[in-house]
Amino acid sequence: MDDNKAYWKTNLKYLGILLFVWFAVSFGCGIMFADQLNAYKIGGFPLGFWFAQQGAIYVFVVLIFVYVYLMNRLDKRFNVDEV
Repeated sequence: MDDNKAYWKTNLKYLGILLFVWFAVSFGCGIMFADQLNAYKIGGFPLGFWFAQQGAIYVFVVLIFVYVYLMNRLDKRFNVDEV
């Protein structure tokens, strides 16, 4: 039963970290620090606007792939992988 607890503890740690990154990018960059980021431009648009409209979505998609990678590695470590 210790392996189950360690597996889920690590899984929840990964989730917490990735959700924090997503929150920091979507809320922090898109809302809280948008005025400071608007001093810079990407493709002619202010960076704060870009994070609010596009960047948070891109980061979320990247985080999905990071989560899949981390979970595949965790599954192999605990010998519960599908292959």
